[in-house]
Amino acid sequence: MSWLDKLERKFGRIAIPNLMLLIVGGMFTVFVIDLLIPQAQIGYWISFDRSLILQGQIWRLISFIFTPVSSSVIWILFSLYFYYLIGDALEAQWGSFRFNVYYFIGALGAVIAGMITGYGENSYLNLSLFFAFAMLYPNYEVLLFFILPVKIKYLAFIDACFFVISLVMGSLSVKAAILFSILNFLIFFGGDFFKKLKYQKGYRTNQKNFRDYMNRNGRF
Repeated sequence: MSWLDKLERKFGRIAIPNLMLLIVGGMFTVFVIDLLIPQAQIGYWISFDRSLILQGQIWRLISFIFTPVSSSVIWILFSLYFYYLIGDALEAQWGSFRFNVYYFIGALGAVIAGMITGYGENSYLNLSLFFAFAMLYPNYEVLLFFILPVKIKYLAFIDACFFVISLVMGSLSVKAAILFSILNFLIFFGGDFFKKLKYQKGYRTNQKNFRDYMNRNGRF
C-alpha cells in the first residue's frame, strides 16, 4: 500500500471537494474587486511577501493562492477556465483527497520557496497541475487561440522548455518556485515517469539488437 493509500484511509474524510472550483472562484473574485474597486488593492493584501508575513500578516501564507494570474479580462477568463478544466479532471481521476494532497504539497513548496527567497507566487504551482494533466491525458486536445487543435503533450513539452530557460536565466525566486513545483510533480509521477523512460530505452535496445541479429544472419 502506497503512502497515499495510507493517508487516504486516515484522513480522506477531510478532503475538500471541488477544490479547484473554490480556488478559481477566489481568483475571479479578487480580479473583479480589483477591477471595479482598484483602491481596495485586494491583490496586494493577499500576495506573498516574506517581510510582511514575518511582521504578522500570516494570512498571506495561504491567501497568495488566490492571486489572479493576469490583469487582462480575456486572459483571466481563459486561464481560469483552463485551470478549472485540468483541476476537475485530476480530481475525477484521483478523487478529492489525492488531488488535495497534490495541490497542497505544491502550495507548501511555493511557501517554502517564498520564505527562502522573499517572494512567492502561484503561477508555477498552477503549471504543475498542467504537467500532471498532460501526464494522465497526453492526447487530450485543446484549441490553441480557440482555433488550432493541439494535443496537451505538445504544449507540455513547450512549457517544459520555458521551465528550463527560466530555471537557467530566471531570478532566485523563480528558480526556487520552479524547483519546488518540479519536486511536487516527481513525488507523484517520478516512479511512473522513470519507468516509462527505462521501458522506452529497453525497447529501443531490443529493437537494435534484433536488427543487428537479422543483419548478421542475412535476413535484411
